[in-house]
Amino acid sequence: MTSNIGNQSWEWPVALDVDEQLRGGWRARPFRQFLLKVHSRCNLACDYCYVYTLADQSWRGRPMVMDPQLVSIAAQRIAEHAADHDLPSVRVVLHGGEPLLAGHDYLAKIVDVVRSEVGPGLRVEAVLQTNAVLLDEAALASFDAMDVRVGVSLDGGPGENDRNRRFADGRGSYQAVVRGLTWLTGERFRHLFSGLLCTVDLINDPIETYEALSAFDPPTMDFLLPHATWDTPPPGLRRPATPYADWLIPIFDRWYESGSESVIRIFQEIVSLLLGGGSASESVGLTPSTVVVIETDGTIEQTDSLKAVRQGAPTTGLNIVDHSFDEALRHPGMVARQLGWAALSDTCKACRFGRVCGGGLYTHRYRSGEGFKNPSVYCNDLYRLIDHIRERLIADLRGSAR
Repeated sequence: MTSNIGNQSWEWPVALDVDEQLRGGWRARPFRQFLLKVHSRCNLACDYCYVYTLADQSWRGRPMVMDPQLVSIAAQRIAEHAADHDLPSVRVVLHGGEPLLAGHDYLAKIVDVVRSEVGPGLRVEAVLQTNAVLLDEAALASFDAMDVRVGVSLDGGPGENDRNRRFADGRGSYQAVVRGLTWLTGERFRHLFSGLLCTVDLINDPIETYEALSAFDPPTMDFLLPHATWDTPPPGLRRPATPYADWLIPIFDRWYESGSESVIRIFQEIVSLLLGGGSASESVGLTPSTVVVIETDGTIEQTDSLKAVRQGAPTTGLNIVDHSFDEALRHPGMVARQLGWAALSDTCKACRFGRVCGGGLYTHRYRSGEGFKNPSVYCNDLYRLIDHIRERLIADLRGSAR
């Protein structure tokens, strides 16, 4: 019997017939979120970082900073795509690496170039995702003038955060991040604060982590599962145990019972899906992905979390100089992330929570020799988390009916 392990030509969706999907009635959704990798390096060395510590190391051969000429071309391509699809608005995310290494003046210029190119008829929501180490008054004043919202990555208090998020010399980053957050959450700039991202670390206490994040009163929080695949499982995962669900459930209970005004995205999305609504996140649900990545060298890539899979996994073979975003929409990997139910494995389709979980994050479904038509490597954890949230909702609905 011949094994397909390691043979990427067998892996779904490499051989996905896009023309057949079109003949069957499927239609692509235009891109609405453009991640500009404006700087390819970082000033922190995070143990779990999918860009620098996992399988794809393409950052090493890319320019540090996106050239101004490429910024102009990217802006033209965004304008072209928006006009072709009559989009009322798009989102441009200044990303990295650490985007602030490019300088806040240059980041503001990028936003200005994009908005100037698309014209007044298209709303451009600009967001910066940063580790906040370089965030200061001058940077925030620049972002305030350009209406750029700011999201910050932080993994809890000093103990929780500094376990994984350190400077290259080994110093923890917490105090430097707090300095930036103090500026951001002050009265003058708080309207720019879009929220906090936290990567789950099973070693950390979940409630202590949640309370440390809540102290900054973020409008949104999100807890991210470490990027992993069936080939490279996440730390501490031993089936059939559900350590990641067990870590998240106490936070859900505290948040749900407190009536906190802060939105915890993964929980909110699951609640919405259980109640028959949709999802605005790729981590759960079946909403088609409309995210595209532009690297510092102008290459067009799929979601950057695919760097956890293997070298070259996010590539499309396209670039903004020679190709339109509509061409990228026809790439099998892009199509697969828009197919919804049709992209799920038989296991997921047979699951009671298949439409809620949606197979989990696309990257987390990968198994070499098979590709992405698998349940998430976090399948058991997602099932337990969703079931727990469902039980809490049912109990409350029954109580309110009495």
